[in-house]
Amino acid sequence: MEENVSYPRIIMGLDVSTACIGVSIVKDNGDGKDPEILKLTHISPKVSGDIKGIEALFLRKNIFEQEFLPSVKQFGITDVVIEEPLLSSNNAYTVATLLRFNGMIAECIYRTLRIVPAFISSYDARTYSFPDLLAIRKYDKKGHVYPIKHIVKALKDNHLVLFGAYPFDIDKKTVMMNMVNNKFDNIEWIYNKKGEIRKENYDACDSLICALAYINFNRNGFEEPQIESYSIEKDDRGNTIVEYIVKMWGQTFAKTINL
Repeated sequence: MEENVSYPRIIMGLDVSTACIGVSIVKDNGDGKDPEILKLTHISPKVSGDIKGIEALFLRKNIFEQEFLPSVKQFGITDVVIEEPLLSSNNAYTVATLLRFNGMIAECIYRTLRIVPAFISSYDARTYSFPDLLAIRKYDKKGHVYPIKHIVKALKDNHLVLFGAYPFDIDKKTVMMNMVNNKFDNIEWIYNKKGEIRKENYDACDSLICALAYINFNRNGFEEPQIESYSIEKDDRGNTIVEYIVKMWGQTFAKTINL
């Protein structure tokens, strides 16, 4: 947690891929209230299909630096946070390419805005933006509900995980977009001609999640979420009801598992 930080802060969050860069700019007044979204968008740097490899990355970076960054200087950005590439991919070339491009984007931000970007993993971004997503894992990878013995052990071990209340195959990006929609009114997402939401919206949403997590972390610092208490009861039909309270940053989140 930063000390002696002056407010307001204008945070730019970025979700960087070679095809699309999600961008959010939010204002944090430091008063404990929800940040204000100033801009939520994306940029898709287009280069000729004949250009491949590292040269294509250079050209996409130039588009971001020379065409996009000047357009947001007016906001007076004070902080930049970038989502780190997910390194669990089996494709080593893809991982290496993303790391290179992330470095290029970070460097041009420093050169243009004179800001050293912070980096955050997707897991930490989701955890610190919406800690209510932390829960005891209810389902195994096959979609079966864990037995009560397994759940009790997880409660005693304080084994909280992201999306723990959801099946393993849940569309996590959709869950995160729903969380954002519940927090902020009237976000204007982009739809295609068929009325379907365009995938670029998920990049923009992820960039916002990074910014929100950055704000929450700087306000509250690091804290391990803790299960404060739990109870196990049977309802009138003999079903098992597990209720527990998760505490983080002075907030409490009531959770229920129906078995």
